[in-house]
Amino acid sequence: MLQEIRERAQGWIAWAIVILITIPFALWGIQSYLGVGGETVVAKVDGTKITEQQFNRNVQRTRMQLRDRLGAAYDPEVFGGPQLREQVLNGMIRDAVLLDASLAMGLRVSDQAVQASILAEPAFQVDGRFDNDTYNRVLRLQGLTPAAYEDQLRQRLLTSQLGRAVAATAFATPSMVDESTRLLRQQRDLTYLQLPQEDFLPETPPTDEQIQAYYDAHQSEFATPEQVRVSYLLLDAKQLAGPGEAVDDDSLRAEYEKRIDEFTEPEQREIRHILLTVPADADDAQADAVKQRIIALRERILNGEDFADVAKEASEDPGSADAGGDLGLVPRGMMDPAFEQAAFSLPENTVSEPVRSRFGYHLIEVTDIQGGETKPFEEVRDQLASEAAAGESEGIFFDVAEQLANLTYESPDSLVPAAEALDLKVQTSDWFGREGGEGIFASPKVTAAAFSEDVLEMGNNSELIEPDPEALRAIVLRVDEHRPASVQPLEEVRDDIVARLQEQLAADAALTAAESMVQRLQAGAALGEVAEPYAPQSAGLVGRAAPAVPAPVLDLGFTMPRPADGEAAYAAAKDDAGGAVVVVLKQVVDGKPSEQDAAARDAESRVLASALGRADYDRLLDDLEARARIERSPLPGDETTP
Repeated sequence: MLQEIRERAQGWIAWAIVILITIPFALWGIQSYLGVGGETVVAKVDGTKITEQQFNRNVQRTRMQLRDRLGAAYDPEVFGGPQLREQVLNGMIRDAVLLDASLAMGLRVSDQAVQASILAEPAFQVDGRFDNDTYNRVLRLQGLTPAAYEDQLRQRLLTSQLGRAVAATAFATPSMVDESTRLLRQQRDLTYLQLPQEDFLPETPPTDEQIQAYYDAHQSEFATPEQVRVSYLLLDAKQLAGPGEAVDDDSLRAEYEKRIDEFTEPEQREIRHILLTVPADADDAQADAVKQRIIALRERILNGEDFADVAKEASEDPGSADAGGDLGLVPRGMMDPAFEQAAFSLPENTVSEPVRSRFGYHLIEVTDIQGGETKPFEEVRDQLASEAAAGESEGIFFDVAEQLANLTYESPDSLVPAAEALDLKVQTSDWFGREGGEGIFASPKVTAAAFSEDVLEMGNNSELIEPDPEALRAIVLRVDEHRPASVQPLEEVRDDIVARLQEQLAADAALTAAESMVQRLQAGAALGEVAEPYAPQSAGLVGRAAPAVPAPVLDLGFTMPRPADGEAAYAAAKDDAGGAVVVVLKQVVDGKPSEQDAAARDAESRVLASALGRADYDRLLDDLEARARIERSPLPGDETTP
């Protein structure tokens, strides 16, 4: 039979079938190779892609930074909308443009500069010194590898060079400083009226037609982002460990002995020395001559001369000779090995024999010894017992986590079997969007899992997620409910629209009344007559930042044209609270450059030059962005359906 099949497979029909089968496989391979149908791209800058994953990561990082910076003042509603997402994308596009321009100009960053920046970063330091474990832990919490972070840092350092170079070229001429002083130190004599919004609220509510028109014109303001609510199982090592068996003292003592160095305070020694240098190319005779000289110095000290006086006279260490050879408190690991071995084996207040190091010959004296004491077992017993319990808890955590991962994978359509088998509680989250929620749902890893295709669209349990491996917490979730991005129905937002329309009408009415007052004042009416029923308030001669004057009054007062001598100028504007203000400007007094001393003028010049440099840099970025080839796609999550 096989022979017959082989013979029949030699004809043209067989070859045609083979070709037809080959074509889709070849096209599929090319598609995979080219990345067609791969990750979504939200923008391209001169061919450089900004992916949806990169964009979402930056949005999440920006929100976390705002949350940390603002604390209780952080409002997810304010910082969760499309405006922030648009700002983040604009920043990423500008960064890409700037990076391309910097590379095209030949700017580069050395490995030494990257290393210096990492070493100087306070977040990576312990007790003021770089700590590699801290560095790796901080990067893990941010979802970064050292290579990825260093690449990002190199790009930031690279693009900052252009900004510094442009800003450094800016300067302020003396006439510019004079003009700046004249304007910035200017004072104006202001009197004002405040017309509060509540005095102009309409008595009749808006009509249905007005409400519908406002709703139709402002639908984006009533859009709700895509959201999910999930069920989840949470593992926490702190809650998993039972009382367990008490760890016996013998085991704790064995652990204590193993870690004895950890419980010993590092020894430090107050050291002074005398150095006679030996050239690197010195022969034995030259080295021996230096040794004989230092032996003679030792004899002088042993015969009663003060060590510090001899060091000041003879020591060839420029850093310590003037201080009598004093090196201060020195811990282990800081000095030349031969020097350190001698110094840390020397009794207190004893002058050493000559000690040869790579620098030359030393005489060493230890004047004080600090540290070196070991905490007794009884003092650290509770710590050791707590750590032993934590170790037991960690072991339980990893065992249960493995079981949870297996059980939720084997029953992908429910969390209940795993919850019953492991005695865990199925919990339910609040609604949250792609930008994250509160608590554990602020983690980008958890959010990404909730909105992944496997979980959101196919309805499966997520994989086991560890948002912060250091915290020994893990979660498995599944989506219970899904709300697509949509516009809230009119009935749900009707009261909000009514309030907005009332406030808008009141603001318009207040401004109309204020403008009417201005017209009457310009026609010659007295301020007291026009102001009724409001009382005029005189601010007097004030500067641009007068704290006692409302900001809308200052803003309007310092933009009004200068009045003619003996006359006044009048203007009206809306205020921040939805009311209106009327401002009377009687006099303008310019700042006087001649009254500034040299130090004040220098400070003014530096501030002005810095502002000019930033403005030059902004114009350069605008020009680079205008020349770049930028392609944008609709931002994910921005689409709304009526």
